[in-house]
Amino acid sequence: MSPPFHASDRAGPIASRSGKIAARAFGIAGFRREGAPASSACSARGFCSDFGEMGTLHLGVNIDHIATLRQARYATMPDSKNAEPDPIAAASICERAGAHGITAHLRADRRHIQDRDMERLRANIMTKLNFEMGNTPEILDAAIRIRPDEVCLVPEKRAEVTTEGGLDAIASRRDLLNTIERLHANGIRVSLFIDPDEKQIDCATGLKVEMIELHTGKLANAFTEKVEAQELDRLCQCARHAHDSKLQVNAGHGINYRNIALIHRIPHLTELNIGHAIVSRAIFVGWENAVREMLARMENYNG
Repeated sequence: MSPPFHASDRAGPIASRSGKIAARAFGIAGFRREGAPASSACSARGFCSDFGEMGTLHLGVNIDHIATLRQARYATMPDSKNAEPDPIAAASICERAGAHGITAHLRADRRHIQDRDMERLRANIMTKLNFEMGNTPEILDAAIRIRPDEVCLVPEKRAEVTTEGGLDAIASRRDLLNTIERLHANGIRVSLFIDPDEKQIDCATGLKVEMIELHTGKLANAFTEKVEAQELDRLCQCARHAHDSKLQVNAGHGINYRNIALIHRIPHLTELNIGHAIVSRAIFVGWENAVREMLARMENYNG
């Protein structure tokens, strides 16, 4: 496969000026393009050997919006030889750039990722597959058939543009319990995508999931410093509470190249799941560089 074209590959003052504008727009001026962060040693179907190292914050790249772009043109022609971009090719480049896992959400309405995408991801990626899903019988059956390494249970509404908030595990406890038991019986680790709320964390502990993913959307979209400080404090308290409850603590939603500095202040994090910001950045610098730049921003985490 030919390497992706980068704007910096074209010499001249116009390209240089465009690159500087893009860097300012994404808040990443001064990034060094050459050299990826060292890739972790990963098994062909499972987990990275350095998963728990101090200072290591792992990146799961969400590739949903690669599929969104493809579906914008080829939703009615899924088998077209011209259907692009290919989410599986994107996942491969993510791994080459040093990402520790691939995240994809198979929604009930199939608005972006398709069943065939999940099957091909399972067959081809070398790191780990995180399968996001709403708690429905049809998607649960698909997850068990595909056998991802992990499932992250999320709330899902057909009318939403993207996931709007955390899962209410307390209200859905009975339904979640059956789903979690079936996933565990098939050797699949389970995470709940929840708002930073200690009662939700306690429910997750009672459901015997291995992980939670803290919803960082309110922090990412805070319009005032006061709200930002309040949300950061909530996230820090809940990360400590989840860690004390022996849960792996992940985070995601709305994280980008600017606000990731705030994420560094949240303790006990293991993994960040990031998609839209990386896809957006890739328009300007190429997919591989966008992943590398995010990984560079994640270095030296002291959680």
